[in-house]
Amino acid sequence: MASPQELGKAFSQTYYGTFSTDRGALFKYYHPQAMLTFEGAQVSGQEAINQKLTSLPFQQVQHVVTTVDVQPVPACEGAIIVQILGQLKTDNDPPHGFVQAFTIFPINGAHLIVNDMFRLVLHNA
Repeated sequence: MASPQELGKAFSQTYYGTFSTDRGALFKYYHPQAMLTFEGAQVSGQEAINQKLTSLPFQQVQHVVTTVDVQPVPACEGAIIVQILGQLKTDNDPPHGFVQAFTIFPINGAHLIVNDMFRLVLHNA
């Protein structure tokens, strides 16, 4: 059995790899009743999350992960909270910092996202 840190790191590599190559396949990582808050807009359910992620206005994206912080969820064995800090680059835009946090639960032999919160790290002068 992988440690929470190993699981979180493997999850981030798989998630962002899929995000870069086939955003339409990301829905399979989400619980049917999962919630996503993306830049303040909240959606729930696999279908709504898939629609949100596939409708983002860029064609290409690359994520560079700086840190992956992981905590086990004491109330649910095997569940973890994963916070990721990094940079992303879309199309011809300059890189932007981002932070993303996931709650992942073991369900029916798989680890599924139940909560996902994403924010760009932008500072206004």
